[in-house]
Amino acid sequence: MDAKTPKIPEHELVYRKLREMILCGELEPGQAVTIQGLVADLGAGMTPVREAIRRLTAEGALEFQGNRRVSVPVLTRAQVDEMAFARLALEPQLAAWGAEKATADDIDALTAIDTQLNRAIERGDVREYMWSNHQFHARLYRLSGAKVMIALSDMLWLRMGPSLRVICGRYGTSNLPDMHEGALDALRRGDAEAVSAAIHADVAQGIEQIRQSMDEG
Repeated sequence: MDAKTPKIPEHELVYRKLREMILCGELEPGQAVTIQGLVADLGAGMTPVREAIRRLTAEGALEFQGNRRVSVPVLTRAQVDEMAFARLALEPQLAAWGAEKATADDIDALTAIDTQLNRAIERGDVREYMWSNHQFHARLYRLSGAKVMIALSDMLWLRMGPSLRVICGRYGTSNLPDMHEGALDALRRGDAEAVSAAIHADVAQGIEQIRQSMDEG
């Protein structure tokens, strides 16, 4: 690390690691989370783990069950419908604004992420699929500069990640949503409206798979 680069505090590193575990569905809906277990899994101290749990509980990615127990929320159908409404309102607009500001380098970076995602699908690598899929959307949305809406979108992704992982475990990666090629083609044409439409379709398809899984469950 460069001497001029500030060292990232341990509590922030632990938060990021636990957040990534939730985004990638490494923690299943309903799974209990303990401080002692995370201390062992993450190789971290109790205080940073407690702080990470506090932050992620505030974001809705974890929830208290009483008696100091914490678990990954199990979504109801009504909650999924609420999140679907919010995501389909926020994310296509973030994508459109991001498209308006995207440079050639940005498009190259998004293309590289999508290539990783496609390879993950081919290998049946669920975790890499989950991470690359999130990184593609997050990178595109960050270009918008809309910090409030990005924060809301991040919260919704955290809440839905474990449920999407359940689908991956049940059906594998071959039928998972990936309409990023359409978004990339539109980005290269400079067509922000088409980028928005492609992201809307991508998000809607993923949500529909969660709904179907819940109906079959």
